[in-house]
Amino acid sequence: MAECENGRDSARVKILLYFIGKPKDPHANAMAQDFLERAARYVPAEMREIRPERLDLWSRHPSARKILMDPAGSAMDSAGFTRLIAKAQMEGRDLVFLIGGHDGLPPGWGARADLLLSLSSMTLPHELARALLAEQIYRALATLRGHPYPR
Repeated sequence: MAECENGRDSARVKILLYFIGKPKDPHANAMAQDFLERAARYVPAEMREIRPERLDLWSRHPSARKILMDPAGSAMDSAGFTRLIAKAQMEGRDLVFLIGGHDGLPPGWGARADLLLSLSSMTLPHELARALLAEQIYRALATLRGHPYPR
């Protein structure tokens, strides 16, 4: 099992990437899925579509840190994102990421988020946002393990 620098078992930390809305292209999630499969070498990581009326992130993942993607959210570089992942591992706290649908985040969800994060000040297709976020998750985990990928 993988260990963080502080010796805690990082395998118990899970990363979930949720998204709202079906991809228009059946292959749209392939790149994101590839990066999450790579990330799963370090921690359990998965991606799935959700329907907000059927899933309450806060009751389903009460102790996880909820990070919701929002164009008006905080900007963060890759080093800052890596620190966010490292902190979650040190705390033994799961991370739940959510990319909203074509109408953005469900009403009221943004106010309940632990962090609103912007992937870009530009408008991105949701499929590209998933790939970008998944790549940053893998990049952060690889960086923390000293893997040469981020170089």
